[in-house]
Amino acid sequence: MPLTLRVPAAPGEAPPRPARSTAGRRTGLVLVLLAVVALTCLASVLIGSKHVPPGEALRALTGDRSGDALLVAELRFPRTLLGLLVGIALGVAGTLAQELTRNPLGDPGLLGISAGAALAVATSIGVFGLTSPYQYVWFAFLGAALAGALVYAIGGAARASASRGGTSPVKLALAGAAVTALLMSLTNALVLLDVRTLDQYRFWAVGSLAGRDGGLAGQLSPFVLAGLLLVAFITPRLNALALGDDLAGSLGVRVGTTRLLGAVGVILLTGAAVAAAGPVTFVGLVVPHLVRTFTGPDLRWLLPGSALAGAALLLGADTLGRLLDHPGEVQAGVVTAMIGAPFLIMLVKRGRFREQTR
Repeated sequence: MPLTLRVPAAPGEAPPRPARSTAGRRTGLVLVLLAVVALTCLASVLIGSKHVPPGEALRALTGDRSGDALLVAELRFPRTLLGLLVGIALGVAGTLAQELTRNPLGDPGLLGISAGAALAVATSIGVFGLTSPYQYVWFAFLGAALAGALVYAIGGAARASASRGGTSPVKLALAGAAVTALLMSLTNALVLLDVRTLDQYRFWAVGSLAGRDGGLAGQLSPFVLAGLLLVAFITPRLNALALGDDLAGSLGVRVGTTRLLGAVGVILLTGAAVAAAGPVTFVGLVVPHLVRTFTGPDLRWLLPGSALAGAALLLGADTLGRLLDHPGEVQAGVVTAMIGAPFLIMLVKRGRFREQTR
């Protein structure tokens, strides 16, 4: 049996540093996530109803548009870019929602924000006759904002009753579920009243990256970029806010302004993601919990890690959906639900909900 000798530090000398420091572990995680994202991008390009050899994908990169290279250039590349964009947006939005609400169930889909955006998009199709996701996005932002405010108001009422023994995080999630059910009922009623709206809406609402316009990623990327820059700007304040409102205020952080900017970031990211791919749930719930296990609570590492993990999860789910029903496909939103629902049940059974996620 091998023996490991430990040499004690001399008096007055600093103890030896651990082999793997926290910064090293976080850096390693980011590198691993970058590699996973690269692999999922490659799989997304090569795997589908028609498997494409790597050489054909390389020909597409050189501008060749003959044979399978045309399929890669016109369909697979735009779909992969859209998956990257939506996954990054949902991963960061979920982390931000959990931090702002101090709720481990703070997924935009579970809190009704995605359902609000979906109702607004259905209204834009049925009432205003809009047909382009670039037009949907403004309605998606409005619907997400109104739904988030409604859930927060109901959750605030639940929070007031928490002093009587309630568990406000769970009640906030229940408020989100109730609002989601209400909004989805209104959405279904709206689309069932008009066949044209139903035809257009049903392809958008399944939570899929398939069949989207090739230029959609480029059109929505400014909104996602604006949300990411806003989140990066307030990250130090959010780290201070995690210490508690009173202590953050004593450190010079404007609590109300920080929460408002954070909410704007969630709405920008969620609204753009929903407008692009429809309501994809559970990405924003699962990713922050997994990444936090390795990075700890520091948002300077947690947010970039969640962005990469969100992109990897959504692209992986989209590719897995193509394999589950080959040569057809299962929508990415269905696959993420299959992955996220057991994770949600596990969180509920653990019964360790607290006000803070940290």
